[in-house]
Amino acid sequence: MYQPTPPDLNIHPDHPWLAPLAGFSDLPFRLLCRHYGCSAAFTEMVSAKGLIYQTRNTLELLKSCPEDSPLIVQLYGNSPQIIQQAVSILMDQGYHYFDLNCGCSVKKVVKTGAGAALLKDTSLLVETALAMIEKAGQGKAGIKIRLGWSNQSLVYLDLARALERSGLGWITLHPRTAVQLFSGQADHDALKKLKQNTRIPVIASGDLFTAADAADCVRRTGVDNIMFARGALNNPFIFSQYKLLRMKKPIPPVGPDFLAKICCETVSFYRQHCSSPRAVLKMRTILPRMIKNVPGAKELRKELIMGRNWDDIQRALSRITSLKPNSP
Repeated sequence: MYQPTPPDLNIHPDHPWLAPLAGFSDLPFRLLCRHYGCSAAFTEMVSAKGLIYQTRNTLELLKSCPEDSPLIVQLYGNSPQIIQQAVSILMDQGYHYFDLNCGCSVKKVVKTGAGAALLKDTSLLVETALAMIEKAGQGKAGIKIRLGWSNQSLVYLDLARALERSGLGWITLHPRTAVQLFSGQADHDALKKLKQNTRIPVIASGDLFTAADAADCVRRTGVDNIMFARGALNNPFIFSQYKLLRMKKPIPPVGPDFLAKICCETVSFYRQHCSSPRAVLKMRTILPRMIKNVPGAKELRKELIMGRNWDDIQRALSRITSLKPNSP
């Protein structure tokens, strides 16, 4: 890996984080977000068992570089021993921070007893978290949870109490239940309740689609920090916008010239840090999101989605500046 000593992991509302995003928060995207003010980032969710057996996909998810710091590796699994072994392997490779996913509701994860399935067995969840902390050290490991499996089994406060003196570095709450997936609204009142009932630093997640959403969440709940997930996919510069709001400064309007600039920067990061065929496929997914709400961009988005090589992508991007300006 790349870090002889642990970098500073700043848990403060002025230092926003990038959430683990399956299929998206790879090295190039993390570097793009860091360029626009992301203070810490997570890897995509990594299988602890896959790490132990050194599967190709798992190793690809761990790809990093010195500029990608501080970096938190998010693991999933349902065995304290396997999680601890995975952390040990990662520490030997130079990683310093770890997170246990206890909130993913995807069927293929839940059916293994990992992710949000751990919310149905809180004893195992606590035991697994403790095993991670024991190996990683005080303040070097966190967990990401939901409110509970369902409205009939809300466990988030009980979990915080059980881990209060464990040395857990942070607890990220996506305030929905597992069965909700992403439906309905995130319950930000639960974030406030959690913050008022634990000394563990609380990180807010869920429905932070804009910089204003995040700034308002911090103001209303008092959480220690926020992480952007889906909001960063459409808008990687959401981090700098959020920081401007925290400083009570206006957010500049986003026009075609700026969008062209950030799209070209995205291409540059992917061409440098991702194999070419895979990188082009990524551009077909990521770039259309960035210009989704721009008037007149519909045809250009279609052109990007159909791009087969870098020439196609660059040809489409050259037309961004001809689009109508976005509203402030």
